[in-house]
This record gives sequence, C-alpha cells and structure tokens, in this order.
Amino acid sequence: MTASELDRSADVLLSDGTTVHLRPIRPADAPEIVAMHSRFSDRTRYLRYFSPYPRIPERDLHRFVHVDHHDREAFVVVSGDRILAVGRFDRLGPGATDAEVAFVVEDAHQRRGIGPVLLEHLAEAARQEGITRFVAEVLPANGAMLRVFADFGYQVRREYADGVVHLEFPIAATERTRQVQWEREHRTEARSIARLLAPRGVAVYGASATGQGVGAALLGHLRDGGFAGGVLPVHPAAETVAGLPARPSAVGAGFPVDLAVVAVPPEAALAAVADAGRAGAHGLVVVSAGFAETGPAGAAAQAELIRTAHAAGMRVVGPNCLGIANTDDRVRLNATLAPRLPAAGRVGFFSQSGALGVALLAEADRRGLGLSSFVSAGNRADVSGNDLLQYWQDDPATDVIMLYLESFGNPRKFARLARRIGRTKPVVALASTARTPGAGPLPGPAGPLPGSAGPSPGSAGPLPGSAGVPSEPAGPLPGSLGPGSEPDGPDAPAVTALFARSGVIRVDTVAELFDVGVLLANQPLPAGRRVGIVGNSPALARLAAIACRGHGLAVAEGYPRDVGPLATAHDFADALADAAVDGGVDALVVVFAPPLPGQLVDEDADFTSALASVALAGEKPSVATFLVGRLPASVPAYPSVEEAVRALARVAGYAEWLRQPVGAPPELPGVDRRAAAAAIAEGGPELAGRLLAAYGVPMVPSLAAGSGPAAVAAATRLGFPVAVKAAGAGLRHRLDLGAVRLDLADPAAVRRAYLEISDAFGADVLVQAMVAPGVACVVEMVEDPVFGPVVGFGLGGVATDLLGDRAWRAAPLTDLDAAALIDEPRAAPLLRGHRGAAPVDRAALADLVARIGRLVDEQPRVRALSLNPVLARPDGLAVLHASVRVAEAGVRPDRGPRRL
Repeated sequence: MTASELDRSADVLLSDGTTVHLRPIRPADAPEIVAMHSRFSDRTRYLRYFSPYPRIPERDLHRFVHVDHHDREAFVVVSGDRILAVGRFDRLGPGATDAEVAFVVEDAHQRRGIGPVLLEHLAEAARQEGITRFVAEVLPANGAMLRVFADFGYQVRREYADGVVHLEFPIAATERTRQVQWEREHRTEARSIARLLAPRGVAVYGASATGQGVGAALLGHLRDGGFAGGVLPVHPAAETVAGLPARPSAVGAGFPVDLAVVAVPPEAALAAVADAGRAGAHGLVVVSAGFAETGPAGAAAQAELIRTAHAAGMRVVGPNCLGIANTDDRVRLNATLAPRLPAAGRVGFFSQSGALGVALLAEADRRGLGLSSFVSAGNRADVSGNDLLQYWQDDPATDVIMLYLESFGNPRKFARLARRIGRTKPVVALASTARTPGAGPLPGPAGPLPGSAGPSPGSAGPLPGSAGVPSEPAGPLPGSLGPGSEPDGPDAPAVTALFARSGVIRVDTVAELFDVGVLLANQPLPAGRRVGIVGNSPALARLAAIACRGHGLAVAEGYPRDVGPLATAHDFADALADAAVDGGVDALVVVFAPPLPGQLVDEDADFTSALASVALAGEKPSVATFLVGRLPASVPAYPSVEEAVRALARVAGYAEWLRQPVGAPPELPGVDRRAAAAAIAEGGPELAGRLLAAYGVPMVPSLAAGSGPAAVAAATRLGFPVAVKAAGAGLRHRLDLGAVRLDLADPAAVRRAYLEISDAFGADVLVQAMVAPGVACVVEMVEDPVFGPVVGFGLGGVATDLLGDRAWRAAPLTDLDAAALIDEPRAAPLLRGHRGAAPVDRAALADLVARIGRLVDEQPRVRALSLNPVLARPDGLAVLHASVRVAEAGVRPDRGPRRL
C-alpha cells in the first residue's frame, strides 16, 4: 500500500448512518470497476459520460485505474468487496493549479451522501498537491450533481455553453464549507447512533445454554427488560437458550436484526461480526475484553474487528464495554451487564469505563435520576462520546447530557460540539484526564480484566470515586523547547474554566457528577448568582453562606433567614414562599435540621411537603440539605450544605455562560495563510518572525551577536538607541537578573553592556531596536489534551509567571473571546491604567490574540508558540520576541474531510 493510499484511505459515514470505506483506486480494481459500470442504468451512464458508453474500452479502463496520486487521483467507495462509486480529479496541464473533477455513484446507492463525501476527500487531496480550483462539466439534466456542488458551500461560477453547464470553484476550506461539512457530519453521526439505540431486533452471540456467563446475563437482561423487538440467541448447537429459540446464525432470523451483541472470546469475535454483517445488522455492541487494553496483539485484533465491521456497514460500541440501553417505552432496550436500569427520564448518559458503568447505573437508580439512554464505550474503538453528543443534540427524549470520560480521541471536535450543544442542553462531564497537559489518566477502574468477556453481573459494589478523585502533579508538555521557552499550558483551574467557556459543566468526582445531574434534571436554571438561604438552624445557615461566597455565589440581601428551631411547618413554608417570590433572589438553598425530641411530633412529613411544594411550583432552582425525612426525587437533596452549594454554583456558572453572546469570527485583514505555510515548510531561524508577519503581527527587529564588535555592528545596522539582551529564551526579559540593558545610545555603551552580559550569561546576545516602554504581556499557545490548541494571555513578569496568572481560550477565537481574554488575568487592571498610568490600547491586544488564535487554528503543524514580551502602550503594542515549535505530527483530527 502506498504512502498516499495510507494517508488518504478512510472509513466514512453516509447519510443513512452506515459505514463504507473510501480509498485511492488500484490497478487491481479494474474488474470491479467494469462490474460497477455494468450495474449503471442507461441514464446514469449518459449523465456521467455524455453518451450511452455501454462498456468501458480497455484503454479507458487502464487510464481509470492507473493514477499518479499527484496530477491525477481517484477514489473508490467500497462496501465489503464491492465498489459503489468512483471519483477523480485530473490536473489541467503540467504545473496547473486547476483540475477537472468528476464522480459517479451506482444507481442503487445514490442519495446516500456518497457524492459529498467523495468531493470532500478529492478536494483535500487536491489541496495537498497544490491544486486550488476545480472545474466540472455537467449536463443540465443532472440536477443531483449540480446540487452536490451548489450545496457544498463553495462559491461556484456557472456558465452554460454547447448544452453543458461549466462549473468553476475554488476548493480552499472556508468557514462556510466547514459549516456545511459539520452539518452533514452531525446528521450522519446522529443517524448512526439512532439506529444503534432503536433496533427492531437483536442477536446475542455468546449466550451459553447453561445460563452462565456474560452472554447469558446480557440475554437475560434484554429479555427481562421487556425489549419491544425480536431477540435471537446465536448458538452453534442449542435449539433454545434461556427459553428463546436459538439458531447457529443470525441470517434468516425471521425478523430484522439491526443490532448484534457480542460476548464471545476475542478469537471468535470476527466470525460473529461477519455473521452479523451477513444478517444485515447496523451495529455491534462488543462487551468482550482482550483487545487493545491488553497490548499490541489485542490492538491488532481490535483494528481487524473494526475494519471488518465497517466494511459490512456497521458501527461498533466497544470492545470491552458495558453495553447500551434505551428506556423509551417503544424500545425498552437493556443490552448491558446491569441487571436493572434506572427509570425512564430525560438524561442521556455516556460512560467510557465498562467496569464503572454498572456502578454508575446503580447510583443513578438510587438517586432517582431517570435516563433516556445510556452508552458505555469501553475501548472506544469506534463510537465515542462525540457521537453521542451529536445524537443527543436533537434527541427529543434528552434534556441533560452526562459524560464520564477517561480520554479524548478528538479533543477539538469535543470542544466544538460542546460549544454548540451546550447552548440548548447542558453537558456535565467528569473527565479524568482533563487536568493539565502532561497528566496521564487518573487511577481507577480501566474496564474488565484482560481475558474476560466483561465485568460480572451484580458485582458493582460501592460507587467508585464517590469520595473524590486524587490529584497528581502535571508533567511538562511533551516536546517542549526547553525550560523558560515554552508555556506549560493551563493549570487545573484554568482547564475547568475552559470547560465552562465551552458550555461544559466540569465536575471532579462521580458524586458531583450526579449532584449536578439531579439538579439540572429537576430544577430550572437560575437567572443570576443571588442566593436566598432559608433554614431552621443558624449553624447550617452560616455554613451555607460561607459555602456560597467560596463558590462565587452572592448571598442575597436579607439572608440567611432563620425561622428558628421551634418553627412549625407552616412557618417554614411561609418563609420559603417569601424567598421564592423575592425579586432579589435567583436561587434557594434550604437547610433543615430535625426538631429536638419532644418539640414536635409527627410533623416531619409536613416540613417535607412544604419544601416540595415551593421547589416544584417556583421558577427558581432549589437545593436542600434536609436532615430528616425523604424528599421527592424532583427536589435535589444533599447530605451536606457544601455539596448542595457546590452543585448550585456549577449550574449557575453554566446559566451565566448561556446569557453571554455567542460571538463571531473576527475580521482580520492582512492574513496570508500560504505565506505562513511556506514559512513553516522552509523553517530556519527566522521562522517565528515570518510566521507572525504572515498573520499581520510585526516583530521589533533584532540581530544576534557573539562578540563585542558584532554587537556594535548590529546596533549600528539597527540604529541607536538599542537594547542588548542575553540570548537565552528564559533571559531575554529578565531585567531583574541583569540580563537586559536598555537605551544604549552609542558604540561604547553597547561594548560595555556586551561585556557585562556575556560575563554573566554567555557570549551570545541579542541586539534589538529600542521601542517606547509599555506594560509587558505574554501571548502563548499550547496543545491541550482536551481542547487541542488553546491561546493564553497574561501580564509579563516573574510574579505572574509564578502564580500562573493566565487566561485561556480554545482556538479558534471569536471576537468576544479575544476581548474577554485580555480582561481575565488577575493583573489585568494594569492594562486599564493603575495609579495614574495611562490605559493601554486594549483593542490592539485583542486584535493580537485574535490573530494568534487564527494562526494556531489554521496551521496545525504549529505545536507551541510564545510571544514574550509584548509591550502594550496607549498607542499600540510591540512584539519583542517570539518562539515557535512545529512538528509533522501536528495534524488535527477535526480538520480535513470527514472520517471515522
């Protein structure tokens, strides 16, 4: 297989949610190309070739299947061993930047979204080969083909001549083409998950006739859960399993088999996958362990399993997973290892962990948190949390999304989806790796033990992680330029803030995941951060007030209100009702301690009813610490005041994010993406300056010198006055260490400065033209393991570096992101004028960080970037120094054509 083929092959989803394989054409494809051509209707042949073209001449066939992958490229779309479509481009002459594009889809597979997928991959391949524009010739009667081009987001120019429509369009990716592509991605991925969660029939592989083992447990849970469709145990010999008729194959089941649940040993899994594919299944749930989690051999077996499934058009949940569930009364699917599902509700729940999944479901049931659907992805070899986000976005049965994540396969996509979906549905995430760059997965269950088919039913035990998640120190960013030269990236609080700015409510423990989930599922969002505290215990009320202030909530004026330990249920209800209609209150925190013995008798239920009636009737969210009786599930109750307030604060932060405007991509004139790409390709010592210049960011010129005379020559060339600085990246701004000399007005001053600096820090120095003084700032970019490229901003100096006083945003930045970024550091008041200083040009700073956000978004080879220092002044700014790291491995999975 050629390098081009390896790079350009992909499994892709079609509009009906099925999978196919797309790859470059091969000479060996000639017989199948002829066979596909023979299946075309006369109309399809005429529309593609402008003539009947009943059979392909040998000369044309040879040209079709032999391409050089540079001037000529062709892709085939394959399902199993059958080619369904072919697309190609041909450069219009040596060195030309235009190419003719064409594709054709077999009649039986038209209107499945194959044309747009081919066009995406052809355009990407053409861009890689220096082609900038496609041309096409289309018959006016070929409305479907004309729509493919028109609906893609390209600016298409049409001309009609000689009975043919001539089309021309640039193929550079734009915001419009990306939006069109993401909309198609959303529809296809959501459709593929919908087919998994609402099957008409399920085949179970691995259920023993004895009723023992994981497969038998899965079969029993499907049957006992009241699944609305057909269930078929697939067994090589038994006629019945668990009272259900069994067959040696799912083919000919007597009902549509849309889903296959696989609980056989790894060595038998491929045979089960192949059988399910022949039966027409849309998807697989592979609970069997023994795959990538066990090492290289298991990873190879897993890759072959996925390849086989995709070739048959199926998506895969797992391997090494707990299963999937759908509580809809029309489906009632429990294809999991959990014997009991929570009640039907409005929460969609995704868990990467298989071993933890049973405990998560049990905890949801204990807390009365109703679920709409549940998916445990295990090794996440195919279906991931991103797929479920796409599905839940439009699912009418889901109002709240909860995620337990152990890693991120496509962090940029997660951030993009979360920003969009969070505007309509809250997303709560416990992300065990989302702390700081360099930190590995947290200790905890990683799934079933190698060699088993999954966790044993009924062995959930206590809820893991409910007492908190231990933290670990963060390691350095891999591949850094060296100490002091590359930013370390966001610390843990900053990562939490990044989640919040993407619309995700990030939590730290499993217990908190449910604390927030229960609140969102049962209460409205607060209109602000003002909290009314009502209770019958002064001590608990004071604790609640302290907790509110600690979590950024404001105790409303006139609160806490203490009704006293002798208050009756009627008094308590009146105080709650007053708080519920108080215009100065956005949310209620209710604290109730049980009456002392002998004070009240049999009135506990009345207090419970009083709280429930206010919580259910009002438009303000209520959380309670109710140390007596049992509240209805619709009233979130917590064992401690701190837990109740913490959950409310998380939700208040999300509500505040919703109230903020969305923002738009900023207008940035003077950006030259081609010049930036050329600079990266050429590299060299001037890379940082050339790269920034391509994005409209000039740097103050500087020259390197290794001796006194060289320093004087450099100063003379730049023009006096100059600055002389130690060349080390961590020293260039260290006035405090004596590594910088400023305002050197003549050669003698330069020689003297060189001697002093070289004696202390080495012979190499930088000589730079002097600029007007300003407030030192730092702009930087790193690759975060959760969000991909993130842009940081802070004020310069040792103190702010030590305190980590940086604000961060995920790229790309909107105009509002850029403006907010420079206002968030704790030292930001220095930019607005402090103790008589003039305010700096904050608009120029916002423009700078916006340009850096655009740069790192559009140039995936840039892995780290630091501008330090940037001097901000009332009349603009000056970038004094920059460092950059590029790498071939910087291709980001959320760019380019769609692929699984």
